[in-house]
Amino acid sequence: MKLPIHLNALKAFEASARHQSFSAAAEELNVTPAAVGQLVRTLEEWLDTPLFHRTNSGKIRLMPTETAERALPDIRAGFDKLSQGLELLQQSPTCGILTVTVSPAFAAKWLLPRLDRFQTLCPDTDVRLDTNLKPIDFAIQRVDIGVRYGTGNWQGLVAEKLMEEEVFPVCSPRLLEQPERLSLPEQLLQETLIHDLSMDEHTGFPTWSAWLEKAGVEKHQSAHNIQINNAAAVLQTAIEGSGIALARSVMVKDDLAAGRLVRLFPEIQFESPLAYFVVYKPESINIAKVQVFCNWLLAESDYK
Repeated sequence: MKLPIHLNALKAFEASARHQSFSAAAEELNVTPAAVGQLVRTLEEWLDTPLFHRTNSGKIRLMPTETAERALPDIRAGFDKLSQGLELLQQSPTCGILTVTVSPAFAAKWLLPRLDRFQTLCPDTDVRLDTNLKPIDFAIQRVDIGVRYGTGNWQGLVAEKLMEEEVFPVCSPRLLEQPERLSLPEQLLQETLIHDLSMDEHTGFPTWSAWLEKAGVEKHQSAHNIQINNAAAVLQTAIEGSGIALARSVMVKDDLAAGRLVRLFPEIQFESPLAYFVVYKPESINIAKVQVFCNWLLAESDYK
């Protein structure tokens, strides 16, 4: 198929199908309705098949045929790819904007405190953070690279392991000022436990019940509970002395080093079945700024 000859016709067809109107498509494409109609008719003649059901009355006068509906998703995806390609042609391989997607908590507790080192390494690259708890479509949102937490399987993306982690209780040093307080795992049930609801319960993320079972505590019901759907807020609540948090080692590393939090019962090892992964589209690793950022993340993580 000689696609370049029919690109304008395909654009007219896609816009007309989306708006269900030649006039609205013409306004978007900055041409006349007659020009849009002619482009669509040219495409129909070339394909030897109608693309729309046309009526002279009713609210909707232009409806794509079944054949057209089946083809539209691929055509729209093709236009998205063309737009991405044009953007790449306009950009210097190591300069411009790098769009990175991470969770809000990972951004606050790990990435942002280290990002100045990347900016020193690549001063001509501006990082744009897209902080989102839910996975997003890299193509639609124009995302270059991201960090995700899970088992390492995300459709259409390459995943390189960034960091594994442990899960363990942490609290403010103030809570340990009383003698014998929190000297045994069983004593946790007398405290306020802070629960992290930011992780989907179906992902396999360790819960307080799982950690207490690992620690040999038979009963898992604490006297008081706080439930928070943001991992950074979970740690901040613990820092303020409002309870005991079940922390993820990657997220809490800087708080432990600064003395804002203290790890409880370090003799109890509990590895998380989930890990952090650098993720990107297969074709994106050929872009210099993406490759540099990926390598920088791996270096920062000290992952071996």
